[in-house]
Amino acid sequence: MSAEKSKNQYNADQIQVLEGFEAVRKRPGMYIGSTGPRGLHHLVYEIVDNSVDEALAGFCKKINVIINEDNSITVIDDGRGMPVDLHPKMKIPAVEVIHTVLHAGGKFGGGGYKVSGGLHGVGASVVNALSTKMIVEINRDGKTYEIEFSRGKTTKKLNVIGESSHTGSKTTFWPDPEIFEETEYDYDTLQHRLREMAFLTKGIKITLEDRRPGHKKKEVFHYEGGLREFVKHINTNKDVINDDIFYFEYSDGNQEVEVAMQYTDRYNELLLSYANNINTVEGGSHLAGFKSALTRVMNDYAKRTKMMKDGDSLSGEDVREGLTAVVSVKLTEPQFEGQTKAKLGNTEMRGFVETSTSQNLIAFLEENPKQAQAILNKCLSASRAREAARKARALVRRQTALQGLSLPGKLADCSEKDPALSEIFLVEGDSAGGSAKQGRDRKRQAVLPLRGKILNVEKARQDKMLNSEEIKNMITAFGCGIGDEFDISKLRYHKIIIMTDADVDGAHIRTLLLTFFYRYMTPLIEGGYVYAAQPPLFRVQKGKKTWYTYSDKEQNKLLEEIKDTAGKVEIQRYKGLGEMDFNQLWETTMDYTRRTMVQITVEDATAADEIFTTLMGDKVPPRRKFIEENARYATLDV
Repeated sequence: MSAEKSKNQYNADQIQVLEGFEAVRKRPGMYIGSTGPRGLHHLVYEIVDNSVDEALAGFCKKINVIINEDNSITVIDDGRGMPVDLHPKMKIPAVEVIHTVLHAGGKFGGGGYKVSGGLHGVGASVVNALSTKMIVEINRDGKTYEIEFSRGKTTKKLNVIGESSHTGSKTTFWPDPEIFEETEYDYDTLQHRLREMAFLTKGIKITLEDRRPGHKKKEVFHYEGGLREFVKHINTNKDVINDDIFYFEYSDGNQEVEVAMQYTDRYNELLLSYANNINTVEGGSHLAGFKSALTRVMNDYAKRTKMMKDGDSLSGEDVREGLTAVVSVKLTEPQFEGQTKAKLGNTEMRGFVETSTSQNLIAFLEENPKQAQAILNKCLSASRAREAARKARALVRRQTALQGLSLPGKLADCSEKDPALSEIFLVEGDSAGGSAKQGRDRKRQAVLPLRGKILNVEKARQDKMLNSEEIKNMITAFGCGIGDEFDISKLRYHKIIIMTDADVDGAHIRTLLLTFFYRYMTPLIEGGYVYAAQPPLFRVQKGKKTWYTYSDKEQNKLLEEIKDTAGKVEIQRYKGLGEMDFNQLWETTMDYTRRTMVQITVEDATAADEIFTTLMGDKVPPRRKFIEENARYATLDV
């Protein structure tokens, strides 16, 4: 967006106060999502978002994020510096209003920003509320100002501490251990989000520096190519079909759109959409406009060049197979829908994105006939495979109908009919499956044994996948279909629990299953229906007492605690689930009053896509590199 006319326009009278400061500390999850690692890192994004808003307004070129030695965070920008003049209504400096009044900021129609991301303007005050200490330093009007806060309150009033020849803001904060489960920042998590911000804000330079002992590291994210470089980054380990990335940006003065896309030889699509730099994970009007334009243009081009017969047509699914695309829009008054505010609702954006995408994509195809032909061949091949998959699905359905809706033979179903109370264990091997069937609660727990390793769907199309017996059994047992026919309301179990051995083979089977769910039944993971069971590694017996431990660390702690009590210690190390009798399996892994499970979530589509591509794709070097870099985190049975 274009810069505002005058630097003096960002003043106290533009900081509009909507409501008094509330007890954010009592309900932090409402504001930052959680009090776990996700919420902890969200604090950083809130402060960085404010600096990015300065960049979007045309006043900021550099943002530095520092993880300090004591695990506090410092964010420095070279923007205009937050306003320090007195707020007309509150009669305190505007910077103090920004940090101590919820819903106060330059984003609420006061004219401070034409376009802004941020979490609906609650950013700085929420970070203050959840920090033991916060120091804000401002450079503007030739002076350096400083103000301090703690847990939502001002502890040191604004005062001038020196002279300055530049402008900008510097914020340092210490997250509150009373609020957060842990307060240690993860470099990779911050790196991923800051790189994404740099891709989305073309030309900005974001530096991430870790100053902690043993962690020292520094990276600069700076992309003049914007989304073009984002797509290139996502497709690093994939074979591409069109070497030139399709890219355009367009603005009509009030709103703007930027799109980049490239086809790969993969079978899955990855479409990312953003509105004012906020990841709209549920899509919305801008993504609908893009998809509509893509389908129409590809069909028109295929017919015009006689690559497709009259009467035939490509579906949306066909033209998106193997596609990596990023759609980013900027608008003045974004309206977000849905429970998570992750869907753009502005209806005018559909036509705006659709028209501009159509015009630019037609030009790209006509100017690059060779690449256009390669793309169309990919789409037509997808169409043929979709037809084969449709026939395979119809066969699966017909077989099911002939069998009178019977479930797979190996499935031991539960008697409970309410899906919310039902769960299914996916167990590797017949011996573990036998123990699980014997030990389960037959009312609420179903067991489906899987033989060996299932098909790697990362390397197979849907028609081939539907010929896999194990995959067909899972689809039939779950009852909710796959792909575009997926219907979550027909899901028969609201907990799908992967139960594999705690060894390398077990981890591989778990990854194969997760790849299948992520690529073909994404709503299962998004809805929080998929879990990984946590079977114990050790059984410790001393006298008549028995303990189970789930890690080497937990085992060592237990042995230290019981070493002084009388009696001989007997230790059993479980190599696999099959070594447990059904009673042990029930009390350690299946009993819902005592067990521990890990819920599988996908916080970030690009991170998940990257991991599945690296681990399950065709290319060996990136997989070797990933294993070398992460081997130190693995626990191996040798």
